[in-house]
Amino acid sequence: QVQLIESGGGLVQAGGSLRLSCAASGRTFRNHAMGWFRQAPGKEREVVADIDWSGSSTNYADSVKGRFTLSIDHTKNTMRLQMNSLKPEDTAVYFCAAPKAPYTNLPTLNVYWGQGTQVTVSS
Repeated sequence: QVQLIESGGGLVQAGGSLRLSCAASGRTFRNHAMGWFRQAPGKEREVVADIDWSGSSTNYADSVKGRFTLSIDHTKNTMRLQMNSLKPEDTAVYFCAAPKAPYTNLPTLNVYWGQGTQVTVSS
């Protein structure tokens, strides 16, 4: 089975840091885009950061630019999101995602989703 499993969420005070990981198994995601999404209570799911299928371009939501960094460990088939200078408005469930098809960038409808990991930032 293809699985994306997030880890690293937790409770942190404003200004603190967390590092999220997304471990992919069941297939290789070479030539696939990957990205991080989040969903806060009462809000729609939104893209946080993504990398295109070629790995040549990384994009960030305006709200996290300069604070979050997406990286890929190709040998371990793992994606990481380093989150610094966290704010209460970053509180959300964070999901990793990858298009099921290669050579396809996010956002797209046909994706694998992880189960999500909770990030809570207190004031």
